[in-house]
Amino acid sequence: MQASTGHVVLLGDSILDNKAYVGGGPDVVHQLRGELPPAWKATLLAIDGDVIAGVPRQLRSLPRDATHLVISAGGNDALGFAYLLQSPASSVAEVLRWFGDAQDRFASDYEAMAEAVAATGLPAAVCTIYDTPASGPDYRIIRTAAAFFNDCITRAAFARGLSLIDLRLICNQDGDYANPIEPSVQGGAKIARAIAAVVDCRDVRRTSTVIAGTAE
Repeated sequence: MQASTGHVVLLGDSILDNKAYVGGGPDVVHQLRGELPPAWKATLLAIDGDVIAGVPRQLRSLPRDATHLVISAGGNDALGFAYLLQSPASSVAEVLRWFGDAQDRFASDYEAMAEAVAATGLPAAVCTIYDTPASGPDYRIIRTAAAFFNDCITRAAFARGLSLIDLRLICNQDGDYANPIEPSVQGGAKIARAIAAVVDCRDVRRTSTVIAGTAE
């Protein structure tokens, strides 16, 4: 049963701080406030362009009455390894070793961030890195590469009983994207509904809840 009041805090990057990309339309936090019950609040601490290591800093500004945390982080960190896609290699095995090293570095940062989130003791959900518009020329390459980093996210979440919002399945239409890496008003609405859904079903006695799709 959902509490009569609550305060959802959004942390991370531009997936949640998308105001600059919606052309004056409602951003994710505005849309989330419309999805939550009237007595609930939503606060945006996520910062466009921030990386995994920025989340613990954002946590220092956590409102005292916060009841739920939602984090979308890692996309900008993954972009830092985009050069690997253009690097010449002698074999598939060599490429996998490169991505394995990148995955290890990403996982180390993400695990530290997840520990900081878990240490708050609040119910929390993390988001996967979504793909990119399916009509884009590099869609399959990006989707495959992102899977290396999403594996780190799911492992870190489930090891700590954090919930998971799988944006790969939620933002599944070209119209969900304002550009190849930012959510549009349409995509933001889907993300807001997913956040409201995980808050509604997230009980502190549970281990993990997975939100992998929401009604259109």
